[in-house]
Amino acid sequence: MKAILIIALLALASPFAHAGGDPGAGAQKSKPCAACHGADFNTPISADIPLLAGQHEDYLARVLSDYKSGVRKNPIMSGQAGALSSQDIVDLAAYFAGLPGKLKVIPLHRLVQ
Repeated sequence: MKAILIIALLALASPFAHAGGDPGAGAQKSKPCAACHGADFNTPISADIPLLAGQHEDYLARVLSDYKSGVRKNPIMSGQAGALSSQDIVDLAAYFAGLPGKLKVIPLHRLVQ
């Protein structure tokens, strides 16, 4: 019985484990994103636009999916993400995650006081 449960769990998890995107394809698909997020995806046109370069791949894929589905609301991003396929999303996430980024990690001890 335990073996069947383990096999079932592995079968459910495997699509997520092998769902990586193609960074090369993501690079081609990222051209419209540069208009707001900057050519290097580290220099957005305003402070309220996030840095994409170096961000976690799973986070980027989730955010794009949330804009596409309407869970996250932003008129510009909803329009951009609405046209993306699931493959486009994972490709873009893989590309942005692989870029050198300027993201900073704040040590936990500085957040909790």
